Amino acid sequence: MTPTNGAGTMTGRERYVNALLGKPTDMIAVGSPTSLATYEQMRLLGVEWPAAHYSAEAVALLAERSYTDLGFDTIAPYFCIIMGAAALGATIDWGSDPWEFDKSTGKIITGPRMPAVKPPPPWVTPDEIKIPDDFLERRESRAIVDAIKILRADHPDAGIVGKVMGPWTLAYHMFGPQEFLINVILDPDYVHQVLDRLRHVSVMFANAQLEAGADVITLADHSTGDLVRAETYRDFLLPVHQKITPLIEGPVILHCCGKTIDRMPYITEAGFEAFHFATENNPHEAKKTVGDYKLVGNASNFITLLTGRPEDVAVEIDDLLTAGVDIIAPECAVPPQVPDANLRAVVAAARGQFEPDPAVTDATNMADGYRAQVAAQSGALPS
Repeated sequence: MTPTNGAGTMTGRERYVNALLGKPTDMIAVGSPTSLATYEQMRLLGVEWPAAHYSAEAVALLAERSYTDLGFDTIAPYFCIIMGAAALGATIDWGSDPWEFDKSTGKIITGPRMPAVKPPPPWVTPDEIKIPDDFLERRESRAIVDAIKILRADHPDAGIVGKVMGPWTLAYHMFGPQEFLINVILDPDYVHQVLDRLRHVSVMFANAQLEAGADVITLADHSTGDLVRAETYRDFLLPVHQKITPLIEGPVILHCCGKTIDRMPYITEAGFEAFHFATENNPHEAKKTVGDYKLVGNASNFITLLTGRPEDVAVEIDDLLTAGVDIIAPECAVPPQVPDANLRAVVAAARGQFEPDPAVTDATNMADGYRAQVAAQSGALPS
């Protein structure tokens, strides 16, 4: 796949949805199914976390910049993974940390951190699972749904991506990851019960976002390779995903971090339109594994986008295009410290419009270097 120059004849909304559905597009779709919110944008707009997690107006204002300023085809108004857990009744540490700046340059060092579920986990057994009758009216759910309504009205040509956590990730939040995962071995029936009951949350929240105006749903379910085997995905989560996807009333992208090539053949059977995959997976090998199945990603967040230069970003994007990745995007929700210039470089490079600094002559594919380094340290072959 090669980049296409020019402004294009399709809207971002048309391009993104068509790319997911395997229909013709005027150029490569560039759209993240996860957050593109940055500290630069927060400072520019005067909005920040935690309010920009649970205030619909603030969520919409921060989210829309991926489309109006950075040039992506999409807007994703969902910045963290605990919103569903919060609406289920988990206690949240919202992470309202102060801003820190480099005294010599004024550059942002850090700002408000991501929220997290406070221990102890709310539930211990599957029988304790209770989905509140007012789940969709609770502050955190309502903020996402209302933000989508605002964005749909303001940006009819943008691809709006809603997001929900899948039952595996919700189980981490509501039962604790260690407590949940140990039962994969000790009490498989416990795990099956938890997943079967929590899947209803994912479907309900997804359809509410689609009704509000989302075009696509990202379902994030973190059955990643550093925590579970591919066979665990096959035996526990695949059957649940196969129940979920037909009930969601729009296209669905599965997101999972970490090494996932070994479970990609199973993921292609789950009913998702596409898979959003991480830097740990070589894009050429991933595309070879899934064939015509749609892949979204997998520009490196913590290597290239966070620490590289726009020229390094452009080299990596060119490699993704060569690999045949169907939709270009960062691998996951970007760290908020990522410079906006690097995100603009993602779009420009994908569309053949990137103009490198002539002084930069040593640009490199930092993600490839990272994968090779990790493989060397582990004694494994690069993947």
